[in-house]
Amino acid sequence: MTTLKIHTIETAPEKSKEILVQAEKSFGMIPNIHGILAGSPQLLTAYQTLNKLFTNTSFDAEELTVVWQSINVEHACHYCVPAHTGIAKMMKVDDTIIEALRNETVLENPKLEALRTLTLAVIRTRGNVTPEDLKEFYTAGYKEQQVLEIILGVSQKVITNYTNHIANTPVDAAFKDFTWEK
Repeated sequence: MTTLKIHTIETAPEKSKEILVQAEKSFGMIPNIHGILAGSPQLLTAYQTLNKLFTNTSFDAEELTVVWQSINVEHACHYCVPAHTGIAKMMKVDDTIIEALRNETVLENPKLEALRTLTLAVIRTRGNVTPEDLKEFYTAGYKEQQVLEIILGVSQKVITNYTNHIANTPVDAAFKDFTWEK
């Protein structure tokens, strides 16, 4: 049972309505997380802004998925793991990457594994990563820009992961086939 209201276009605060209209046009539905975030127009706007910024970083589809899912799985987000599984499939990310992330197993690609490892280090240490963590990341071919982009991804996912924990957001029908538990 949710503990926060899932808004529709009709029930949302005025400043959230247009964002929900756009979400419905984009997805053919209003994802439940958007309906919940709509309760605070500022939070919904922040999430939408961060999502747009993060998807326009230097990361490709596989790398975006690695960052998103590493965070989702670490935070044990019952809603975001299935949602990002579906999104990864729409982005044509290889199923072996998707499954490794969901199952917390090492990625076959060393560069993607370095990305996963640093993302987890950022979360687990609350940003207090070691020089060795950064050295391994840079050795894999990443730069300082990507360290900062991971922080952007974490910022985006904290909004949805924490909201989903508090709201117990129901997984959308479109992602039910990808249900997940830690």
